[in-house]
Amino acid sequence: MHPTITLKAAIESTTLAETIVPDIDTLTACDISAERIVSLLELRQRYQSGGSDRAAVIRHWEFLRLLVASGKMEA
Repeated sequence: MHPTITLKAAIESTTLAETIVPDIDTLTACDISAERIVSLLELRQRYQSGGSDRAAVIRHWEFLRLLVASGKMEA
């Protein structure tokens, strides 16, 4: 599996590409791998389409947890 192809497929598969591209640019500027970015996009899509009241909060917590786990942010 080639990360760039997977990342391009993830961008093309979403209907909100214009809001996702700046997020991807920011994440790549922070040296986050393509695999992690795809995982984040999948999490975002899953939580946004879930319809739960807690989805926004959970999505932010998952993102922060990922940043801490990858060493991009201190706890």
